[in-house]
Amino acid sequence: MSAHVKTAIVGTGFSGLGMAHRLLDDGDRDFVVFERESDIGGTWRDNSYPGCACDVPSNLYSWSFAQNPTWSRSFSRQPEIHAYMKQVAARTGLLDHVRFGHRVDDVAWDDAAQVWRITTSKGDYTAETVVSGMGGLYEPMIPEIEGLDQFDGPVFHSARWQHDVDLTGKRVAVIGTGASAIQFVPQVQKQAGHLTLFQRTAPWLLPRTDRPLKRWNNAVYRYVPGAQRAVRLGLYWARELFAIPVLWPKYTDRIEGVAKAHLKRAVKDPELREKLTPDYKIGCKRMLLSNDYYPALTRENVHVETNGITKIVGNTIHTADGATHEADVIVLGTGFHVTDSPIAKMVRGRDGRTLADVWDGTMKAYLGTSVAGFPNMFMLLGPNTALGHTSVVVMIEGQIEHVRRVLAERNKRGAQTVEPTPEAQERFVAEMEQKSRKTVWVSGGCRSYYLDRNGKNSTIWPGFTFSFLLRARRLKTSDFRFEPLRAPADVPAAEPAGV
Repeated sequence: MSAHVKTAIVGTGFSGLGMAHRLLDDGDRDFVVFERESDIGGTWRDNSYPGCACDVPSNLYSWSFAQNPTWSRSFSRQPEIHAYMKQVAARTGLLDHVRFGHRVDDVAWDDAAQVWRITTSKGDYTAETVVSGMGGLYEPMIPEIEGLDQFDGPVFHSARWQHDVDLTGKRVAVIGTGASAIQFVPQVQKQAGHLTLFQRTAPWLLPRTDRPLKRWNNAVYRYVPGAQRAVRLGLYWARELFAIPVLWPKYTDRIEGVAKAHLKRAVKDPELREKLTPDYKIGCKRMLLSNDYYPALTRENVHVETNGITKIVGNTIHTADGATHEADVIVLGTGFHVTDSPIAKMVRGRDGRTLADVWDGTMKAYLGTSVAGFPNMFMLLGPNTALGHTSVVVMIEGQIEHVRRVLAERNKRGAQTVEPTPEAQERFVAEMEQKSRKTVWVSGGCRSYYLDRNGKNSTIWPGFTFSFLLRARRLKTSDFRFEPLRAPADVPAAEPAGV
């Protein structure tokens, strides 16, 4: 027997908890949120590496319905963001609906009963509607390097940081120079006896305008009505300007000049500076913010290695130039499975095929949220909804509003299921491909996680966020297929939420 709920949400990050909060706002309490771990937080729980912080201002990287007047810094760090999420979840009653320790293993549509059958590590469930809040920063990407699994010492990914491994005085090898490495390398450099940074591609870095917030800042946010919302709105429009150079690469020169000046100020050695100068247009890969990464790489105990790794034998890393590098610990800053998210392999639609089979290497969804052939299923931060210039929480809330409007229309019609038509989905996907062609992600001369194995941008929204928000609010009902209840679903009554 399966427990039945109206809505099943997967994940307790900003997406899953945001969707749950909206359901509560609408008076809907017949839902559960599946969480594989014993705590909420998603990527802000998993990524606890030293130096972990957000590169979007605190007042914008937060839920609009739960502004926090007590941020300690203009750019929040991981412990504070995680604490904020837990505090909001506890205050709003969301925790009553979370089922901890429930790893979702399979989500399959039962067309006869018109329900989703969900297999978890702690039992089976059925649900009318499924909302995935897993996002793209979920499953760490482990590089395929010969001998890595036999390295003679600790090996761990930044998203699975082993805090019990003491790095003091150790020879530490860091593989990868993405957003996480930019933050943890300066912290590791202070502890390590020697740090070797294996860099495949140099990232573009801009100055990080972070500062502590004063008591008067917090007092104004707390006691002056509308003050924090006004600051949030100003930050929103300021960050929208960052989209200009990625959408129109001809405008990248000025921002590249800022980045090059930032590098020149920090790194005086011309040979090292040459290694750290990207050979592609800024924005092609994620633009990063840091004031301490470049200085850390100039220290005597750091070596930046740009030759590729060929193999690992024992505790020795071999590179393409024939050199060897000994290490006691390897830390992987190699990112995540973004365009090949694990959830795509576990969700099966009307014809029994998985999302991964249907997508065949290129994620496709109507407004990045729903997929033809997968009734009553929605994805938050799905295809073409990630961002490279501003807060993804803005997109999440836009998608949640869209989901809410779709479900309201389904209920208004007395329908049992809703999904986008194949034609509407194809039009949207074609539009995304057309708009992406001239962006820096496609034409900027790099290979990034924004592009899938077919070379297409199926990850990033190719526009300003306000254009997405407007579309999310204007529901075009002709783009959807509504289906009535064919027969009573043979499922048991719902268990109490929170069991």
